[in-house]
Amino acid sequence: MAAAASDLLTGWCLFGLALLAILIFCWVYVRKYQSRRESEVISTITAIFALAVALITSALLPVDIFLVSYMKNQNGTFKVWADANVSRQIEDTVLYGYYTLYSIILFCVFLWIPFVYFYYEEKEDDDGNTCLQVKTALKYTLGFITICAVLLLIGAFVPLDIPNKKNSTEWEKVKLLFEEFGSSHGLTALSFSISSLTVIGMLAAITYTAYGMSALPLNLIKGTTSAAYERLENTEGIEEVEQHLLRIKSKIVWGVFFIIVALLFTVSLFLSNLDKALHSAGFDSGFIILGTNLTNPLNMLLPVLQRVFPLDYILITTIVMYFIFTSMAGIRNMGIWFFWIRLYKIRRGKTRPQALLFLCMILLLIVLHTSYMIYSLAPQYVMYGSQKYLVQSNQTIDGQPRNVTFVSKDCDADAPEDQCTVTRTYLFLHKFWFFSAAYYFGNWAFIAVFLIGLIVSCCKGKKSVIEGEVDDDDSDMSDDELSVYYH
Repeated sequence: MAAAASDLLTGWCLFGLALLAILIFCWVYVRKYQSRRESEVISTITAIFALAVALITSALLPVDIFLVSYMKNQNGTFKVWADANVSRQIEDTVLYGYYTLYSIILFCVFLWIPFVYFYYEEKEDDDGNTCLQVKTALKYTLGFITICAVLLLIGAFVPLDIPNKKNSTEWEKVKLLFEEFGSSHGLTALSFSISSLTVIGMLAAITYTAYGMSALPLNLIKGTTSAAYERLENTEGIEEVEQHLLRIKSKIVWGVFFIIVALLFTVSLFLSNLDKALHSAGFDSGFIILGTNLTNPLNMLLPVLQRVFPLDYILITTIVMYFIFTSMAGIRNMGIWFFWIRLYKIRRGKTRPQALLFLCMILLLIVLHTSYMIYSLAPQYVMYGSQKYLVQSNQTIDGQPRNVTFVSKDCDADAPEDQCTVTRTYLFLHKFWFFSAAYYFGNWAFIAVFLIGLIVSCCKGKKSVIEGEVDDDDSDMSDDELSVYYH
């Protein structure tokens, strides 16, 4: 038991190190994009905190999977210390972690970020009347609080009875898990609210991440003709030219790497969605799949890496960071729009406080959706990790049973209820069948937008000198605003 506690403590310590790394990353990332001329302390802290909470939530996913997997041996038997009480304590610990982090996310999305945003909007219009700014910001924020209250009320009382057209034993087991998980109205309300935000994050991922997955690598490969390079070509500084060429080659290598990763993700997502289309329990269940029939590269790789903690942690961190960088590439190329109205541009060192809050809100929602994306890429891993269970195998000679043996098998919906533990992440993601159905169709839209973006990015030529200079210098400030700062 002492060894088990030590190993579990190691898992949580690694999670603590991940928290520290996340905070450092968020601070550097936000400081990199915020305007150096009109940065505001409150907006900076808000952006860093909101993005950090979202990343910490995603960092809890591999811990959840590690804990349920660690309770079992590789031969399919439970470890000596892993009795029912210990298992329940471990599951509750992860559940309380999600409960806390998701509650903080609701607080950020529906109260803190809107208040800070509207406060700075009013600050530009009013001259130093702080009380009026706070009062106006609270008035607008009240609308977001009302939306949050409505979502919580709907979630608390929405019927969880899932229409079932199949008399499937496996499906009945999954339904019982959902009913047990949803016995608390407060937890159900939180799950509904977070799922609603995840759907918005899905739309943001379709808009920005899918396009960024194609735009980022191709922009690196094709590059941008810069005025600095043209000046170098006309000089005799051979060393400077060689250094510039070396940077170009490095960008091309990274571009090829990113396009390979993007194609790997897309193929894995396509195979997973195709598996759901062919073998899931149907639309009425939210296309929940009860076993893996068409495997994909990531679904094979992650359970193997999970056995050597923290290799899967490293891969999931890489996936999340990849989604952030590709999302930023999409946002930088497209800007932040409200239907046909362009609200803000995102530029390094030139992003205004309001745009920075918008940016972190979008990234928060995309990271929130990342957990479902990882499930789509590796459903077996997210649901059961590397758990196995024992299946009785009868050997017969001349039609007569001679020997009874037990063989280990990967956990799936066919396993007895007391032999495999489902992760809390999976139950959170699939509590409401209509959200799962929306995610399923959203994955097809994600693939379509990626392919369209890939074609568009391939057809677009290399940026000209003028476009390259404008991209480096551009911001959403007007000439009058810039002249104030320069003078």
